Amino acid sequence: MKGYVHEVVIACASEVIARHERSYEREAVVFDPLHYLALIEQKTRALDQAAPLAGWQLPECFAQLRRLLEARLKKHGSREYVQVLRLLETFDLAELTHAIEDALRLGTISFDAVRHLLLCRIERRPPRLDMENYPHLPLAQVRTTQAADYMTLLAELCA
Repeated sequence: MKGYVHEVVIACASEVIARHERSYEREAVVFDPLHYLALIEQKTRALDQAAPLAGWQLPECFAQLRRLLEARLKKHGSREYVQVLRLLETFDLAELTHAIEDALRLGTISFDAVRHLLLCRIERRPPRLDMENYPHLPLAQVRTTQAADYMTLLAELCA
């Protein structure tokens, strides 16, 4: 452990494991919610009672995504929501917020969709959502257009 004026760093050999803001208050406990997400992913029932997550202010779209995931997937919805939160271990809060808003707007409510939209936003490429990953959504049935169909339309316009 290394204690600095503004932070405490925990390292193993040359690898930094954790970095916390230093508190000078007596018996103060400082949590970084990101450090506990892997554990909470295994114990999703602790999501609402976990002290490290208490007071964690996230944009409203996160709560909306959680409600929709839990309504659709029940118990597994909480785990998928934590997987979305774990994207904060790698990506910026603003980037993830935009991806969640995109997913809500498109109606693609899943971890895979949020991750895909996030990566597409970062890479500046259009998203390609494969509907086979969403079996609960109805598939559109579109038949191949034939040249004769255009002739029929043309005949109707001339009549």
